[in-house]
Amino acid sequence: MTNRFGIDTLGYGLGLRAPHYEHILRAKPRSVDWFEIISENFMQAHKGYWDFLAELRQDYPIVMHGVSLSAGSPDPLNEDYVKALKALADFINPPWLSDHVCWTGVHGRNTHDLLPVAYNNASLEHMADRVKQVQDRLGRVMLMENPSSYVEFNESTMPEWEFMAQLSEKADCGLLLDINNIYVSAFNHGFDARRYIDAMPASRIMQIHLAGHSHCGTHIIDTHDSAVAGDVWELYSYALQQKGSITTMVEWDGKIPAFDVLEAELGKARAHGAQALGQAA
Repeated sequence: MTNRFGIDTLGYGLGLRAPHYEHILRAKPRSVDWFEIISENFMQAHKGYWDFLAELRQDYPIVMHGVSLSAGSPDPLNEDYVKALKALADFINPPWLSDHVCWTGVHGRNTHDLLPVAYNNASLEHMADRVKQVQDRLGRVMLMENPSSYVEFNESTMPEWEFMAQLSEKADCGLLLDINNIYVSAFNHGFDARRYIDAMPASRIMQIHLAGHSHCGTHIIDTHDSAVAGDVWELYSYALQQKGSITTMVEWDGKIPAFDVLEAELGKARAHGAQALGQAA
């Protein structure tokens, strides 16, 4: 165990998506070590979905990934949201929860999008305080994920990787390193993706996301609707060579394919991971 929180790595997992529920419960695929759920899909769901999670939890660890914490918003924390998040976490008992370095709404309105923040000391202190509050209320480790972005702010005074590293220290939280997002943002903004990975504190990185994107020529959009790109696999291998073994999962949220396609992507992740760790050793 090399992470700050003394939590074992989980291996290789997939995002749990509705088209695959029945197959997963029936087949209990051995190719998958764990599953990640979108927290909001289950927080207010009827009892049948919680029963499904309880059954799944008997065979697989489940981690929770949120999209509505809105840690960068100037609005107060949504107390009803935090209470519902805690109730689900207490029911599942996940090794950790995660959300994004972003804001999703203001004045009580949710845009249902992961909007960028300015990378400066004011944003850093604000977000660190909110993450600490949530961790304290949940009594659990939170991971914060680096976003994909398409614009930058004149008010930013530090690069994203410095913001992420400082946030993890100030909030005493973990990091969810999205390799595809690093690649997307590096292309869109012209920075060195490997420099970003080098700057991440290895002891704080608890999880990695891998996903597909849409290359539009002048820019890349993080779409999660296709296989992982070759350059992203290379960047993933580099991350493991530099940081060691890290819990990894494949995200696929649009144009969701048959389960065996996801299993094949997960197999690629295992192969790249084994090769990278072998080279590092």
